[in-house]
Amino acid sequence: MAERRVGVIINGATGRMGTTQHLANLAAIAAEGGLVLRDGDRLIPEPVLVGRDAGKLRALAEAHGRLRWTTSLDEALAGPAAIFMDCANTAGRPERVRRAIAAGKHIHIEKPTAPTVEEAMALARAAQRAGLRHGVIQDKLFLPGFAKLLMTREAGFFGRILSIRIDAGSWIFDGTTRPGQRPSWNYRKDDGGGLALDMMAHWRYMVDRLAAPITGVCALMATAIPERVDEQGRRYRVDVEDTSHALLRLENGGVGVITNSWATRIRRDDTMVVQIDGTDGSAVAGRYRCFTQTAGETPDAFFGGGQRATMDFAAQWREVADTQPVGNPFRRCWEAFLRHVAEDAPYVPDLVEGAKAVQLADLAYRSVAEGRWMAVPALRL
Repeated sequence: MAERRVGVIINGATGRMGTTQHLANLAAIAAEGGLVLRDGDRLIPEPVLVGRDAGKLRALAEAHGRLRWTTSLDEALAGPAAIFMDCANTAGRPERVRRAIAAGKHIHIEKPTAPTVEEAMALARAAQRAGLRHGVIQDKLFLPGFAKLLMTREAGFFGRILSIRIDAGSWIFDGTTRPGQRPSWNYRKDDGGGLALDMMAHWRYMVDRLAAPITGVCALMATAIPERVDEQGRRYRVDVEDTSHALLRLENGGVGVITNSWATRIRRDDTMVVQIDGTDGSAVAGRYRCFTQTAGETPDAFFGGGQRATMDFAAQWREVADTQPVGNPFRRCWEAFLRHVAEDAPYVPDLVEGAKAVQLADLAYRSVAEGRWMAVPALRL
């Protein structure tokens, strides 16, 4: 058994995602002695931190065992690291990824992969032509509740799937009395902000894999909170949507409904809840728990307009047991991509999958602008 080391450039390392998800999970893999490969070798990731603030980078590098760091992306790309992760703001991502591809780095980046579907597909084609491994983070299906939902679907539980409904979001404070939980760039178009661009990236792969591929979309969007306060205490105008509603047509004839808002309060089991209804049964999942109801267990729940409900609907669902190993979703993504690079293991969410996510957001924006249904064509390299 031998140790094999692989350098991973984390651009945007001092941001929330760079620190808490990418660096933390790569550091955990390394601290545990590396990722065990098929041949028994251990693959040890060695992060290289890149950002704009030298002080923050130095402190972060010291806190994780004196990692390499630099404020120059060109310097990092000129080094021996094999993998490039970009988790800085979306607007500049295509240019940064093109530089990484030119430097011969394998590409594993945050969503959305680009502001437009044309740019996203151009990145996928460029990485493919260069013979590089490429992928995008798709973490939500590794969360226990949604993993159980996927397992239930793959077991044929639903019969013919009729519909999928996603209800997601929470109240994001505007910064006046309490700090906002999302960075201010999320609310500025020039920085790659916008709820649909950010979250459609998740809904696309979840609907495609949990129910059926999406073939059409019709959307309505709004800006509920038009002014916010940024991290420096400055007021700014919000020029993107913070609320999005979408109807979907599915390839199997089913329908989808997505309700997503950063200006809503929660009276449901989780910040994101997915329900799938089928001829043989239904399932409802949040991030950690999943419940099912078979056709045979479905009660007669029609009471007429003037009658009170006489049953506890929630009690009639069975919870899916915890039978799968649970781990940090971002770590699971990293483990799969590291295996993809080191031993040619499959990795489903390549940059074409990333482009599909951008495509759904792009078509949803066009639907709003034109007031009509938009077809969702297939994307191929």
